[in-house]
Amino acid sequence: MAVPGAAALPLLLLLTGAAAGCGYQSCPPTRPDMLNVHLVPHSHDDVGWLKTVDQYYYGVRNKDQHAGVQYILDSVVAQLAAVPSRRFVYAEVAFLARWWQQQEPATRRLVRELVQQGRLELVGGGWCMSDEAAAHYGGALQQLALGRRFLRRLFGGCGSPRVAWQIDPFGHARELAATFAQMGYDGLFLGRVDYQDKWAREQLRELELIWRGSDSLDPPRADIFTGILPNVYDPPAGLCWDQLCTDPPVVDGDGPERNVDAVVTSFLQAAATQARQYRTNHILMTMGSDFHYENAHLWFKNLDKLIAHANARQANGSRVHALYSTPSCYLRELHRANLTWPLKTDDFFPYSDGPHQFWTGYFSSRPAFKGYERLSSGFLQICSQLETLAGPSARDGPYGPGDSSVLREAVAVAQHHDAVAGTERQHVADDYARQLAKGWDSCQVLVANALSLLGGTKDPLVFCNALNISVCPLSETTPHFTVILYNPLSWDVTWPVRLPVRATSYAVTDPRGQPVASQVIPVSGVTWRLRGGAGGAPGELLFQAWAPPLGFSTFEVKQLSPGDTWDPSRWPLGTPLDPPRWPSGETEPQIENEHLRVRFCPITGHLLEIQNLAKGISLPVFQSFYWYKASAGDGLSPQASGAYIFRPNTSTPIPVAKRATTHLLKTALVQEVRQNFSQWCSQVLRLRPGQPYLELEWTLGPIPVGDGLGKEVISRFETPLRTAGRFYTDSNGRQVLERRRDFRPTWNLSQTEPVAGNYYPVNTRIFIKDQKVQLTVLTDRSQGGSSLLDGSLELMVHRRLLHDDNRGLGEALNEPGVDGRGLVVRGRHLVLLDTVEASPEQHRPRAQELVTPPTVVLAPGTGPHLRQVSGLRRALPPNVHLLTLEPRGAGAVLLRLEHLYQVGESHNGSRAASVDLTTLFSAFTVTSVQEMALGGDIPLPSVSRLLWNTPTGTPKPRRGAGLDPRCVRLEPMEIRTFLASVRYRGSGEGLGGL
Repeated sequence: MAVPGAAALPLLLLLTGAAAGCGYQSCPPTRPDMLNVHLVPHSHDDVGWLKTVDQYYYGVRNKDQHAGVQYILDSVVAQLAAVPSRRFVYAEVAFLARWWQQQEPATRRLVRELVQQGRLELVGGGWCMSDEAAAHYGGALQQLALGRRFLRRLFGGCGSPRVAWQIDPFGHARELAATFAQMGYDGLFLGRVDYQDKWAREQLRELELIWRGSDSLDPPRADIFTGILPNVYDPPAGLCWDQLCTDPPVVDGDGPERNVDAVVTSFLQAAATQARQYRTNHILMTMGSDFHYENAHLWFKNLDKLIAHANARQANGSRVHALYSTPSCYLRELHRANLTWPLKTDDFFPYSDGPHQFWTGYFSSRPAFKGYERLSSGFLQICSQLETLAGPSARDGPYGPGDSSVLREAVAVAQHHDAVAGTERQHVADDYARQLAKGWDSCQVLVANALSLLGGTKDPLVFCNALNISVCPLSETTPHFTVILYNPLSWDVTWPVRLPVRATSYAVTDPRGQPVASQVIPVSGVTWRLRGGAGGAPGELLFQAWAPPLGFSTFEVKQLSPGDTWDPSRWPLGTPLDPPRWPSGETEPQIENEHLRVRFCPITGHLLEIQNLAKGISLPVFQSFYWYKASAGDGLSPQASGAYIFRPNTSTPIPVAKRATTHLLKTALVQEVRQNFSQWCSQVLRLRPGQPYLELEWTLGPIPVGDGLGKEVISRFETPLRTAGRFYTDSNGRQVLERRRDFRPTWNLSQTEPVAGNYYPVNTRIFIKDQKVQLTVLTDRSQGGSSLLDGSLELMVHRRLLHDDNRGLGEALNEPGVDGRGLVVRGRHLVLLDTVEASPEQHRPRAQELVTPPTVVLAPGTGPHLRQVSGLRRALPPNVHLLTLEPRGAGAVLLRLEHLYQVGESHNGSRAASVDLTTLFSAFTVTSVQEMALGGDIPLPSVSRLLWNTPTGTPKPRRGAGLDPRCVRLEPMEIRTFLASVRYRGSGEGLGGL
């Protein structure tokens, strides 16, 4: 409840006498001669799961789950104020920010007091508790920075968390550990690790360790103390006193219901058991769970009694001291112990909580939403960049008020471990998509305003949001229009434009008025079917566009003849089930450009071989689609596949089809093989001039389930490469980690699921290699992947299941799609074939282009006055990427530069690079620069982290040289963050017109 001013005064008075300062200065005294049990009250509040964010906040739909976050925060604040010894930790800033806006000044003052005194400790600090498998590092970093910025703005230094709190994600990523370390966190606490891993660590007392998050960054820059909690994040058995729990309260009267002695004995036994698994005389007990503390009085009153009665036993010889505490206070005591902690360098994937319960299905669950989240994250970068380049005027321009914050918050929410993970209920997934769509609407207005300011036009600008199924009303109905290609990357980009049209010939000119080769081809039969057939444009206009770094180029398109219309006899539309159609005389069907030759089987239509023409590499590659039969969870096999868990009934997948019907299309601008494996599974394999990779555009769904079988569909690549059980996947789209089949680096694995137990998250890339040749597949969204046989790799692209996997969702992963008949999803894989040495310089920039692709905007007529504009005066070095460019209030800009390569990964790419910030941008002049920690909220020189002893020593931070903005040096895998004061150029000077 909101505490009115008069009523708040007595509560504020009760705060006097509490410990001074926050964080480590606020910690209560402990007993060095005893086992100290740090009781940590907390509430884990999912930002959407069984209910939407709004439903959780307000407490509606309680039949689905009783939870109301606004009441949790109301109740906790009042109970903390009532008794100064009490503590509470809170993580989800998305809820806190909403609640804060609804509070009266007296309540806000009270909360600030509680934070300043360390009695309300803010942990994690992200807008949500992000997923760690399906979240790209850019999105995870953005949502952490958003939450931390809010907390620091409200609470100053005491609002900056020192402890990362990832207690519920289903496995943990190395790149995220490095991210937390570089943001200035001292420790990271985890709830879920593999049951075999946890058991082994319990025996060795290695549940607490130092996690080295990077091989490229000098320790301890990416090192972080990591603690694995004993009960995931729940209280010990019998000690749960929330209104959602059924344990009896502590009864300390003299009547027949008295149970306090038994409760205290149970507590002391739990503490002794836990202490045997940890190394110091301090242990942490989480006292709370999902959406606990809606009636905080219940929890705190019983904890007050537990602490008092447990500590009273000391008079009778007990050596246990119970106290209210926080994760940072517990961390301080571990640091004081001055022990040497074990070192970990791999990650915590995959996660399983039993022999047949591998949580690897969610790597691929809800593939359409995963794709939408990735597109939205990329468009947010474009929106932020253009807002920065155009200046404050972009928010109020000729197209109305625009705002990037709506999409920023929606993308941040989408990082949640029940959002992009795909483990939410269907109506919640729909709500996440609704939030993203609302953010797109607001950002598109801002982007239009910025382009009009930078390009000098007030003509209408149009966004075609359905180009993935070749729908764009402007290009279909207008004989004269302009295409604006904006490139958010730090290097020049050549990008294929593909627009639906109704005529058969157009003239395209580039920014200088020179002709550009173009062509109209028929849409595929699959696309025709997806958009409902008749009524859609029958053709697609193709041409290659290009744009400078952080800039746009305009291309004018004119229909050549007013009467020119589609001629069906010239370009007959194929249907998905036409017989194979190779050109006559084509005995070995193939497509080819100057880089690659790709061969196909004339009988089955399958991919057979890829040749890298420049390197003289020929690799047999067979690719096709298969599906695993999902376990149904019957009596013989009680664990079903579901949104979380992947459990196939057999290790051998079933082919979707033994052969594909095919169409071969060869033109000057594109060569395609269109494969149809079934009514619900098709693919286009595509080469364009200048393209050093093979593009596979797949369309899957609705997956048929009329046979009563849930299906998990994969795209598998088979080669003769001798890979010795090894394959490689990325960590959140950044570092690359080696995987070994049926192996874990830190314990002796007992493999019980030969397929699911070898699946790993693939955020942007997976590859296999031998001593000379590497085959890399890039993804346009997060997927699960593996190499189950030497020389093969596979990616799970779609799942449709008929049973719940009994992990709380209570709903089968059976997405209805737009027509209720099942979800259809379309995506892309890019296949690269090169030498091992040269492959990183191919897959690093290509993966980034998939994460933040250029965007196409259309305008009727001639469009902007300035035909080509760049926000940079020069391209960045090829191994450097501009990760962040966003406004920070009047005259300030936040920017992050990152080195794209790991140490030793590439002869050229892994070299250090330097950038001159003072002359980099054309839109403004950088007048001063302050280097910040990775979160962008703390000046880097003020970051002071705890140092920890490891078996290899106690690494100490290296003192950097003074910042020279004219020569910012980046080492491999380094991200440097800057807050720059800027002065925009005069309105008459224009911006970087080329």
